[in-house]
Amino acid sequence: MPAAGEYRLEVKIFYSIRKLVEEGRRRSASLSVISFDLFDTLLIRRIHDPDLVKLPVARFIAALAGEAGLNWSWNRVQRLRDDIEKRHRCATGEQFEDLEACYPQFMRETLATIFGKRMEEDLLTRVTDYELAMESTMLVVRREFGDWLRELKGQGKRIFIISDIYLPASHLERLAANAGLMEYAEAVVSSADTFLAKASGKGFVRLRDAYGLDTASWLHVGDNPVSDGLRPAEFGIRALVLHDGSEKWRKALVKRYYNYSQGRPFWRGRILQQLMMPLEGENVERHPLYIEGFNFFAPLIGAMVQQIAERCRDLRIAKIFFLSREGWTFKKVWEAIAPALFPDGRLPAAEYLYVSRMALAGASCAYQGLTRTNADIAFLPVGNRDFRDVCRIFDLDVNALLPHLQRHKLAPETTLSPHHEGYDPRNRLRFNEMLEDEDFQAAVRDRVRPFNDALQLYLEQAGFFAQGDVAIVDIGWLGTIQRFLYEAVTHRPDKPRCHGFLFCATRGIPYPATPDNYIEGIIYDRNRFDLAGSFVLYARDVFEEACRAPHPTLNRYRLTDKGYELEFRRVDDATGRAEHEQDRHFSPLQEGIIDGAARFGAASALLGYSLDDYKPWLNYLLTSKLAFPTTGEVMKIKHRHHLDDFHGEKKPLPRYANSRPPLWDRSPMVLRFSPLLRIRYFLRHIKDRLNE
Repeated sequence: MPAAGEYRLEVKIFYSIRKLVEEGRRRSASLSVISFDLFDTLLIRRIHDPDLVKLPVARFIAALAGEAGLNWSWNRVQRLRDDIEKRHRCATGEQFEDLEACYPQFMRETLATIFGKRMEEDLLTRVTDYELAMESTMLVVRREFGDWLRELKGQGKRIFIISDIYLPASHLERLAANAGLMEYAEAVVSSADTFLAKASGKGFVRLRDAYGLDTASWLHVGDNPVSDGLRPAEFGIRALVLHDGSEKWRKALVKRYYNYSQGRPFWRGRILQQLMMPLEGENVERHPLYIEGFNFFAPLIGAMVQQIAERCRDLRIAKIFFLSREGWTFKKVWEAIAPALFPDGRLPAAEYLYVSRMALAGASCAYQGLTRTNADIAFLPVGNRDFRDVCRIFDLDVNALLPHLQRHKLAPETTLSPHHEGYDPRNRLRFNEMLEDEDFQAAVRDRVRPFNDALQLYLEQAGFFAQGDVAIVDIGWLGTIQRFLYEAVTHRPDKPRCHGFLFCATRGIPYPATPDNYIEGIIYDRNRFDLAGSFVLYARDVFEEACRAPHPTLNRYRLTDKGYELEFRRVDDATGRAEHEQDRHFSPLQEGIIDGAARFGAASALLGYSLDDYKPWLNYLLTSKLAFPTTGEVMKIKHRHHLDDFHGEKKPLPRYANSRPPLWDRSPMVLRFSPLLRIRYFLRHIKDRLNE
């Protein structure tokens, strides 16, 4: 340390990162060594309190302890960790000026205390990997410092990162590498390795001696006026200290939301979205649909998938199948959130199944025939009118069934739906009598049996029958896909118990629930009165299109000489081209959903909340976005084309064709200028829900 009078303490405090970097550029031009503090300087945290990152780690350890047959709550784990870390710091203080601790040492002792003889060799590594992963999700590089580092590296400066923290340098290097900083830094130095910290100044001495640095050519940048300002200045190191008011304000806002969330459930969803928000260099210009996917769809779908995962854990389900084209997005969300939320890995194996209502409808008739309920489902869309529509949906041959129709005084074009002109209830009675005709049903079963056989081969290959319990995830709405799937396999003695989870369960036709086959809606279920959740019904087509996989609809399962094949609908006709255009339109939205899901997983893991906690906030999102959207939101998000293979092309009676269109199908002029339009729809929606 220089003698008094040999140098002048030189510490400059800046209240703007831009001005600090400008001064740093000016000064570094004549210097060769630049060192940076890591946390709250190069990196900022999404959360206001760094200790909150410890909480998901405590929950992880408690879960592992439970698997080992040990009764430890996460609160108890956290108290033990804090006590052992405190004791280590006190012991360090007896020999060193800085009261520091070393993570591998106190965490090993923590785990040994909890697990005792049941502690596995790789346990510390598993816990460390998860803690560092959680730390990484909460860290963001400050954009201005990132740009400056690139310049300094290009100028050949020696760059060091130095930090006072319990994580050793090897751990900090992993965090810095994940943030993209290690390509600039010559070395990372941590007080946890030697218990020599910046706070006492010994950390700078250690860095100087270890790398032969000249303090006269050294500039240090940090955020602590003592550790990063006064202490390096005492050794002749120029120091720049950042007091960023905007960053302090952001943290204060996060702290307020977090504190509110402890007692007011509405704010739990708000703090979730606050932690998901992009910061610094992440704030780049995005497509408007990407923003909607990130801010609106991702929290909804993320909360749904988290709830499904928790239900699967409770039910000890070994495998989960994501169905239909919407399941493709749900599975990607599952993969994005699972590592952070469920690090113990106690989750079912996940698989995407290629299914559709059209492909399963015919296969469902192979053993039971065409049931009256399934025929009723076929006539739910107002565009379906006659037996030709039934044959189109259930993959039947009209010509082969003509003798049965004639025997019951019906024709393929006989109107069977009350939505169409020419409907006679007596014809519907004749149709129902035909459904009770065993010869007719035998002909139906013979026609669709090959489709069912091909489906069995596909499901066997997917491991569907290898499990006692399976979870089935679909977007909804009537549960038709699961109904058809279960009916197609119910004849098999090895059929699994099917636990169905839907984004939204409207239950327009009662579902034949049994202990072995049931459905439940996660975001909305008609069996539970939930007004806000029911606003999903305002824009069902939007949710379907937003989540659909970028592949064509599956038409049927077909037997081949080598087994089976999946037959998809054409993509070169007008409908296929329209569908492709729709996929392109929503691709930015899907990208936003997947990116947002990863942020959701990390934020939800840190907060320790689940769907019930987020529901008040999600209710607010559903109400504001779906029931009271701006005209711009409707025009931006609504689908351009919507393919529904179940829906026929017959024109219904005017009173059905001209019924009141949904709010999200109204024109921009009506949305902008019709008085009290949204209020009128809102009141009508409440009435409909009360009358269900």
